[in-house]
Amino acid sequence: MSISDLGMVPAKGPIFFDRRELDQILRVYGRKVAAGDWRDYAIDTFPDAVSFNIFRRSSEAPLYRIEKRPALSRRQGAFAIFNQAGMILKRGRELGPVLTVLDKTKFDVI
Repeated sequence: MSISDLGMVPAKGPIFFDRRELDQILRVYGRKVAAGDWRDYAIDTFPDAVSFNIFRRSSEAPLYRIEKRPALSRRQGAFAIFNQAGMILKRGRELGPVLTVLDKTKFDVI
């Protein structure tokens, strides 16, 4: 059984958000920063994925993690948003609809 049999596409070269995807993420991020909800971010790259981590304070664990994993694009969708506990809030093939979960309601972190 190969990777292509599982519906996974092997990565070709480094994985990163393209300009359009990064623009969508930064628009949502900018609105939340202006509202005072978020204050910092970090981008992590891995051999098979890239993630945009959102922080309330830089000394804390990330509140949300927006992840792009192209190997899952055919099966579950390449994009996913994880909360602080590591639970998937939304997953999909297109980034725009996945990001709507961050705009719908204000999440309170306890």
